[in-house]
Amino acid sequence: MASIAFLLHHQHPEARRLAGQVADWLLDRGHTVRLPAADAELAGLDAHACTDADLTAGLDLAVSLGGDGTMLRAVDLVADDQVPVLGVNMGQLGYLTEIEPPALPGALEAFLDGRSALEERMRLAIDVDAPSWAEAGPVHFPALNEAVLGKTPTGQIVRLDVVVDGERFAIYSADGVIVATPTGSTAYAWSAGGPIIDPDHTALLLTPVAPHMLFDRSLVLSPRACVRLEVASDRPAALSVDGRNVGELVEGDAVTCTTAEHPARLVTLGPRSFLATLKAKFDLGRTPGA
Repeated sequence: MASIAFLLHHQHPEARRLAGQVADWLLDRGHTVRLPAADAELAGLDAHACTDADLTAGLDLAVSLGGDGTMLRAVDLVADDQVPVLGVNMGQLGYLTEIEPPALPGALEAFLDGRSALEERMRLAIDVDAPSWAEAGPVHFPALNEAVLGKTPTGQIVRLDVVVDGERFAIYSADGVIVATPTGSTAYAWSAGGPIIDPDHTALLLTPVAPHMLFDRSLVLSPRACVRLEVASDRPAALSVDGRNVGELVEGDAVTCTTAEHPARLVTLGPRSFLATLKAKFDLGRTPGA
C-alpha cells in the first residue's frame, strides 16, 4: 500500500472538495493519506494531519491541488527527500501542473500501477551569507524557479556586486537581479526580458531587472556555476525565493546560488510538450486574423 500526501490551494474551495473525495477513494483501497496541518483542517481531514517533518517519511507521492504556486510549495516540502509530485491544475493553465481534476483518480491508478513516468527539474540551492542575520545562524532556501535580490518597497534601485565562480563579473545598478533555473525562465525572468529555456536543460540564468547600465543582457551559465550576489551600497535589498519575500539584506550581506543536490521529480502520464504548453499559454499558433 502507498502513502500519499495532498497539498491544497488554501483559497480554492474545489481543491478542498477534491482532496476529501480522493482521500476517501484512497482510504477505501487501503492506502495512507497525509496532509500538512493547515491543509487537513481546510479539507476536513484533521485525522490525517501531520507536521512538515513527518510528511515525507516513507511518502510515495505528493499531490498538489492548485496552480503553479501550490506546486512550488509541494516541491519545496518534498524534493529533498526525492518524493515525486503530481500537479492537478485547479485554475488557469500552468507550466508545472500535469492534469485536470477529473483525471486525478485515473492518474493515481496509473502511478500506483507503475504506468507513469518521472520528469526531473533542476532546483537552486540558495545560501544567505548575511552578518545582519547573524542571530538566525546559517540560512538556506531551495527554489524551483528563482531567487531575486531587488529593491525594497521604497523603490530605490540597488547596487549588487555579482561574482561568478569567484571572479567578479560586474556591479549591477538595477531594480534587481534574478538567478533562475530553466523552469523559472518562464516566470519572473521572462517578464524581465530573459530567454525561455527548455526545462530539460540544466543551467543557471542570470537576468537583471530594469538595469541602469549599458549591459542589460541575460547570461546562461553552467549548472556547475556558483553565483554570488552581494549588496554593494547602503541601500538595502529584498530577497525573494520562488515569489516569497524572505527578508532584507544590507551592505555586505550576500546570497550564493548553486544547483541543488536533488532535483524536483514531477509525475507525467505521457509525452509532455514544452512548446505546446508555451503555445497555449501565449495563444500562439493561431491563424493571423482568425
